[in-house]
Amino acid sequence: MSVTLYSTPSCGFCTKAKSFFREKHIPFTEYNVASDQRKAEEMVRKSGQMGVPVIDIHGKIIVGFNQPEIERALKR
Repeated sequence: MSVTLYSTPSCGFCTKAKSFFREKHIPFTEYNVASDQRKAEEMVRKSGQMGVPVIDIHGKIIVGFNQPEIERALKR
């Protein structure tokens, strides 16, 4: 399972997403798009969005912290 989280340090929903993944013992890769312009551009290409969090679960893009959608994507 490949989980990528595009986030910023000041984003409350990003913190919730990280806590969710840690509580469920789901490994994830986090990119701080506030300090990594290349990853910020990658995030926008994938999602069409400038807002965070953007979560990529094995190619399924979820914008925001939508727990039911995240759980569905993790079950695939």
